[in-house]
Amino acid sequence: MSSTAQTAEESVAVVGGRVVTPDAVIDGGVRVEGERVVEIGDIDGDADTVIDADGRLVLPGLIDIHGDDIENHLHPRSGARMALPMALASADRANVAAGITTKFHAISFELDEEAGRSPELAATLTAAITAADDLLVDHRLHARCEVTQRRCVDAVLEVVENGDADLVSVMSHIPGKGQFRDVEAFKQYYENASEHSAEEAEEMIEERTSISMATLRERVDEIVEAAHEAGAVTASHDDENPAEVERLADAGVDITEYPITLETAERAAQLGMTTAMGAPNLVRGESQWGNLSTAEAIEAGVVDTLVADYHPPSLLAGAFVDTGEPLSERVKRVSANPADALGFDDRGRVEVGRRADLLVVDREPTPTVARALVAGEPVYRASRGDR
Repeated sequence: MSSTAQTAEESVAVVGGRVVTPDAVIDGGVRVEGERVVEIGDIDGDADTVIDADGRLVLPGLIDIHGDDIENHLHPRSGARMALPMALASADRANVAAGITTKFHAISFELDEEAGRSPELAATLTAAITAADDLLVDHRLHARCEVTQRRCVDAVLEVVENGDADLVSVMSHIPGKGQFRDVEAFKQYYENASEHSAEEAEEMIEERTSISMATLRERVDEIVEAAHEAGAVTASHDDENPAEVERLADAGVDITEYPITLETAERAAQLGMTTAMGAPNLVRGESQWGNLSTAEAIEAGVVDTLVADYHPPSLLAGAFVDTGEPLSERVKRVSANPADALGFDDRGRVEVGRRADLLVVDREPTPTVARALVAGEPVYRASRGDR
């Protein structure tokens, strides 16, 4: 797992900005020594590197705990696979440009060859992510296990036992359940998005509905227990009703991702689970599948964390969608809150002593990253001229 860092002797001063702290937005800047923030406020330019924020916002680096965009870099077109080093490098640059400094790649351990997914490919991606040491941002593994397929369960268990995953989630893409409550929606998704034939979609329906609920629950328990023994955080995917999150909470699941209904999200909050919703859902104003909207869940006070899902730029944009809350609160959903959910106490906030993952952000006409620091090292610049 990669993490860039500069030597302790190097210093960076970000000056002339508006710093988004966990509690407020203050005028000033940030001083960095080595990997850590050492001062916030009225900062002078006495440093090895000086970055003039020129009145722009200074945010903590974003933490994405669920992004599957690596698949688009690996397979930019159906049937066209790029070399893995190129895919990982391009995903790295795309994510830092989107302001993401800690990236949890949501790698799908699912057998669906038409969609370019298999447990073997997932294991290959896992190996590449965990071995990467020359990338700009901190890359981590979110292993997503399709529990309807025993072969995928075994592959995830191996990854977990090797200590390669910081986050493990369980999912069951079953027609008539969760994201695919409408069987026709399941058929259309796998026929169109994955380019399956109608016959292949029907075969998948038969395969996935033939497994008993008792078997699926046993597999979930098996994954969750192994993940916790390895020190990984666990999540569930597309929980459809309060009874389901109750059972998952009893099993020890920590995070619910994309709960289908508001009642489900509210029950998860009552049970102390972290709730993660899609930033693209918030930015677009609706769920792609007609499920719970992120805006509605935020209004109800049950969203802890936003995730990039399939579109990294939406994570930064999501923090700037007006929800009636202060900017500092909205920024927490893409920085401090995901850090807390994963037990990363060294990052996610612009505070003295924290890791210096920092962004300089232009708010208009749409939120964009002008500069990015990862562990105190300036790694990205997109400004014109002297800015």
